[in-house]
Amino acid sequence: MAAPVPSLPGVLTVRQVAQTAASIAGVQDSSGAIAWFEGGQVDPWDHVECAMALLAAGECAAAERAYEWLFASQREDGTWPIRLRGGVVEDDGADSNMCAYVAVGAWHHWLVRRDRGFVRRAWPVVRRALDHVTRCQLGFGGIGWSQDASGRVADSALLTGSSSVLHALGCGIALAELVGSPQPEWELAADQLAHALRFHEDRFLPKAEFSMDWYYPVLAGALRGAAARARLGARWADFVVPGLGARCVEDRPWVTGAETCELVLALDAVGWSARAQTLLRDMQHLRQPDGAYWTGYVYPDQAHWPVETSTWTGAAVILAVDALSRTTPGSSIFRAARPPVGLVGAGGECGCAIPVLAEPAAPAAAERSPVSADGVTGLAADAGQGPHRAEGTVRDEVAAFDRA
Repeated sequence: MAAPVPSLPGVLTVRQVAQTAASIAGVQDSSGAIAWFEGGQVDPWDHVECAMALLAAGECAAAERAYEWLFASQREDGTWPIRLRGGVVEDDGADSNMCAYVAVGAWHHWLVRRDRGFVRRAWPVVRRALDHVTRCQLGFGGIGWSQDASGRVADSALLTGSSSVLHALGCGIALAELVGSPQPEWELAADQLAHALRFHEDRFLPKAEFSMDWYYPVLAGALRGAAARARLGARWADFVVPGLGARCVEDRPWVTGAETCELVLALDAVGWSARAQTLLRDMQHLRQPDGAYWTGYVYPDQAHWPVETSTWTGAAVILAVDALSRTTPGSSIFRAARPPVGLVGAGGECGCAIPVLAEPAAPAAAERSPVSADGVTGLAADAGQGPHRAEGTVRDEVAAFDRA
């Protein structure tokens, strides 16, 4: 008997979700790799997100092929190249967040399928990946965002990327318990990372103009409860455009589907499900007749930009529908994320010893840009670069916005 496909009354039907999954599977090449779009680049983070969505929507064979490609393409040091295209490496550096995400995909697969054979194949891959990521941890607890081809780890950390790594470490720790191979180094790394995310946000690279830096500490489980709701409430008006979705960048009149759906997942994680459902409904203007989704929309011009439908946007939609509908056992993977418990201080350069579950201070009111989004008449060349993807990634397809 086939597993049920997620749907959400008033938003998407079973048939529509299956259609979106088919649009993702249609981009998968014969090796199992899933590019951003036909002829586009492949990176391990977005590839895993697509595999998770395929599994949630019943495209199990395509999901299995995606994971087999991922396992086979891991390098000996536990990493994957930042960017490939057509099987050719275009950037052979490693992004710590991209490498860590295999743990989220593997744990999601277990939640959905309970397949111990898959777990046996996945475990060595996850272990190598998270061992690499924990080696990238900086003294204050954040995760160095990249490693170049020479093996040098960046001495700076991204808030969004480190938040996602915390989620991956939690999934990896759960997988380690499942296979009976505890990883105390990961637990310590997660403890110190959660502390840094909750109490030392100023130590991360400043990227507050990106919506992901706003909601990712909530989405990934670094914040929960009152602190999480306060964070989301503090900058809601900065990023959310009623009726359209969420901006990727605060001062750009550009809403993006993936960021909107990730925000939906964060809202669901703090119990704001009604608000989450409204936001998911609002972004359906990006949907194409074949079930694929435009990446973004520049609302003053009523134009889609970049002129592409992206697999990872469709994947984010499916995962959001599953989370809100509670359809598959994997629908809880973001909602169940929690910061580790314990004390940090010993071994961390900050020297403080604050319980990880203590409440951080309420966020200060955001300082608004003197220029409103509606007054912006163009988009920066790098506006499409989100901080959870590699800083060095340059997307030729979105390097400029042609205003016809």
